[in-house]
Formats: sequence, structure tokens, C-alpha cells
Amino acid sequence: MPPLVSNLDGVRRGNLSAVLGIVHRHGPVARAWITTETGLNRSTVGVLVAELASLGLVVENSPEATNRVGRPSPSVSPNPDVVAVAVNPEVDAVTVGVVGLGARVEQQSRHDLGHPARPEEVAELVAGAVRRLAPRRIAGIGLAVPGLVREADGVVRWAPHLGWTDAPITALVEQATGIRAFAANDASLGALAERLFGAGRGVDELLYLNGGASGIGGGVIAGGRAIGGRGGYAGEFGQTRPGFSDPGDRRTANGTLEDEVSRERLLAAVGRASATEPELAGALLDSTDPRVAAELARQRRVLAVALGNAVDLLNPEAVVLGGYLATLFTSAPLEFEREVAAQTVSAAWEGTRIVGAELGDRRLMVGAAELAFAPLLADPAAARLELQRG
Repeated sequence: MPPLVSNLDGVRRGNLSAVLGIVHRHGPVARAWITTETGLNRSTVGVLVAELASLGLVVENSPEATNRVGRPSPSVSPNPDVVAVAVNPEVDAVTVGVVGLGARVEQQSRHDLGHPARPEEVAELVAGAVRRLAPRRIAGIGLAVPGLVREADGVVRWAPHLGWTDAPITALVEQATGIRAFAANDASLGALAERLFGAGRGVDELLYLNGGASGIGGGVIAGGRAIGGRGGYAGEFGQTRPGFSDPGDRRTANGTLEDEVSRERLLAAVGRASATEPELAGALLDSTDPRVAAELARQRRVLAVALGNAVDLLNPEAVVLGGYLATLFTSAPLEFEREVAAQTVSAAWEGTRIVGAELGDRRLMVGAAELAFAPLLADPAAARLELQRG
């Protein structure tokens, strides 16, 4: 008898996870729709929703009156009291956000430093942000780091733009806040965010590349699962050596992709020392300077070769570009698609589409929050143990 009880408890926990996942990704949703999606019977879904509500994870709202025959179905939404703290350290600033279930970005504050943040500085900034929060149920803290992050313990093995080597960032943040912390590569988290809530929603074969202040990173979704590699370091597209369809496009002797397709070169083209992502996009796309147009075209050509190689290797359904790479695409989308197609095997290119990231500058906040929400979504029944007051 005990093994049967244990098995039934496992089924219940799995069903709670499935229902909370649906509400998180699609909410608010009708309870009847949850029944359809899970294949469970209506009474079972009612019990599961009631348990999630008792755990403080969802809110059930009265149904709206309709002209349809039969009793209308209640609506289920994520509880807005449950949040994750999301963090993105960059070369000159640290962005800290508060994100609710359902990818709802409530707050997003950029703390300009003028220098790469030290790990200890990041921990202090996060602790201060948590202290300033009104009492909330914090599921965890997620860090989107521009570097190689070891999955097992959240140690940043190498983040060259930050100057970090073997930095125990999650341990430092946990010590400073008393809240469980998680870390992963920023571009991998951007890929996850766009796949769940953005331009790659529902796409099982996806290639994501992001261009930011710390260079170019990437993420790969294959068969609906993120590909992290043995240690979690997969996706470092920015460190590959690019080919050139036009040898005159080369600007470095033996540079990497992020040396050639570079945010700094774009800033220089518009005469800016620094800019936020939307500011840089606006300056580039509004410019009538032929030198800006020439630099955009050069970077598109170099990026097209790199993407062509990746498409041949991975055969994705969608290529999602974020940050300044999205701006390169937006500046001449049809021309860029033709350039990529010219670099690929035609069969591998068939059916592939290139799109800009939909979540904009929220994508890393959403991705980092998803990392922090993962244990809760996997086992909502443990919520009483995992959630803490800010």
C-alpha cells in the first residue's frame, strides 16, 4: 500500500505542475480550457485549481456571463503576489527587475555603474532591491549573465566582458539576500523567453542570437528542449570565427563574430559613446548618413554568412534575432533573408524564417525569471517551503 500512495502523490504533483504551467504560459485561462489541454476530467481540474489557489499560486475569478448554453467556466490567473527577481549584469550597468508569473515584468531598473560590476557589487545591488520591495512571495532570483555559467552550481566560469573568472555569483547573491538564486547564460535565457512568450512561441526547432553590450550570444532549442551541452556552455556563437562573402568586409585580422558584427562599431557609426538598446535602434534606423547605411550593410553580410552556417548545421524552423542583431535585420529584412539563403544549402533553408525578438528589452528579465520559477513550476506542492518573504 505505501508504494501506491507514493505513486498517487507523484501523479498529483505532476498534475499540479501541468496545470500551473498552463496558467503561467497562457493565463488567464478558462478552467474548461485547462480541462481540454490536460485531458483530465473536469472535477479533477477543479480540485487541482483549488489546491493551487490554496498554495497562493493562482487566483480563480468568477466567470463572465455569456449567451452560451450551460454554466460558464471560471477563469484562472497567476497570483500577482508571486514574483521572481531578475538580474542582468552588463559591462557598464546592472539591470534588476521584478517579474510575476505569466512573464509579467512589473519593474525594471537599470543601475549605471560606468564599469563592469564586480560579483560582490551585483550581490549588494540585488540585496538592496529585495529590501526595497513591498512584502512579496519571492520564488527565487535569476541571473542572466553574459558568459559561461556552470549549470551545476551557477559558478560563472568565464565572462570576459565583465572580467569574471570562476565567480560564485549565485552563492554571493544567496548570502546577501537569503533567497535561492540561479544563474545561466543570458542569450540562452533569451532563447527560452522568446520560445515560451515571444517570437518563437511554440517553435520546437529554434535558433536564437542576441547582440548586446557584452557581445553576441546564442541559444538553441531542438526537439522542444534547450541544448546546453555537457557543462551548459553551448551557444557561444559570438566566439566563432566568421567567414566573409566579401573579403573587403573584414575589419580585424583574426577576430571573432562579435568583433566584426559589433555594437561598438554601430555606436561609432552614429557618433554615440553609449546608448540603450531602443536608443541605438532608433539612431541607426532613422539615420540618413551613407556611412551608417554602409556599416549596417557590412555587418548584415558578415552575420548572414554565420547564420547560413548555423542553418546548415541545425536546420531550424525559426531564427530569432535580439538586441542590435534585430536592428540589423530590421534595417533591410528582405535583403538580409536573401543573403542568408545564398549561404545555405537550399533544402536546409526551406521553411526557415527569420524574425526579430518580440520581447524587446524585457527578454532577459523574462528569461532570468523563468530560471527562478523553474523549481516552483516543476513541483508546486513544495511552494510552502520554497517561497519566501522579501
